[in-house]
Amino acid sequence: MTEHRDIQQWELGEGPYFEPATNTLRFVDILKKQLHTVSLTEGLSSLKTTQFDERVTVTADIEGRDPQKAVVIGAKQGLAVLDRTTGKYEYLAKFDDANALRIRSNDGAVDPNGRFWLGTMTDFDLGPFQPEGTLYLFPHPPSPSPPTPFLTGLTIPNTVGFSPDARTLYFTHSSARTLLAFDYDPATGAATNQRTFYTHGGAGEPDGFRVDTHGNLWQAVYGEGVVLKISPAGEVVGVVRVGTRNCTCVEFVGGGRMVVTTAGDGDGEGEGESRRFGGGVFMVDVGAEGTGRWGFKL
Repeated sequence: MTEHRDIQQWELGEGPYFEPATNTLRFVDILKKQLHTVSLTEGLSSLKTTQFDERVTVTADIEGRDPQKAVVIGAKQGLAVLDRTTGKYEYLAKFDDANALRIRSNDGAVDPNGRFWLGTMTDFDLGPFQPEGTLYLFPHPPSPSPPTPFLTGLTIPNTVGFSPDARTLYFTHSSARTLLAFDYDPATGAATNQRTFYTHGGAGEPDGFRVDTHGNLWQAVYGEGVVLKISPAGEVVGVVRVGTRNCTCVEFVGGGRMVVTTAGDGDGEGEGESRRFGGGVFMVDVGAEGTGRWGFKL
């Protein structure tokens, strides 16, 4: 059950990431070009915001670095390191794309090898989304050379995640309403045997997900106001209903709790409660814990 109360709203909350050492949550607002950090102990009064001059879409820890001081970020042009003490960032590598001015990064994640998987898509200011996106793989150590394209012709590439044994890689292609699965070799980083893991039949689109310790995927569905619990067999075995339509992503924050980020449900796109709570960040007790995260290797 989600407690409904007056909450801070963001335009496009995304990319929630839990920092257990400090019990803090960080997340982005892609449209407002912001990174937010809030203490789950202190609440909203502890909110800190970093403003950028271009879109930042996802973050990850850096192996061996204090995430309160530095993290890696997916930004408009590629993968960068953010100094959180100064708010300045420096690109490690940029996308090699003929449509570089048209695209931006979207969601992504670090794999067990310490490499970063990061998707691209048409930027918001450039009309309807086109099938010009790519899922890239940034190696470690980082190279100034362009990253390796893994999948091309994508419209809205979204979350990358791994099974608890790291033997399966999952990837959401939101616009196709499909979650793909690949056999993954943790030793070499090879992803093979592409197959459809889950196809969504509802009106909304699957957005971001996280995997729990039992191998279930908790999949936010944009446009339906729900998070689906999908078993390792690809079957929906549970539903969390959120008080606004546009769920974007989830994150486990310990104690069986899960955070859900959302996007605004503006004029003409919703009524009543959905509009009121659109863009809020929700917390719900689901009795599950997330699998561990890996840091990007510099």
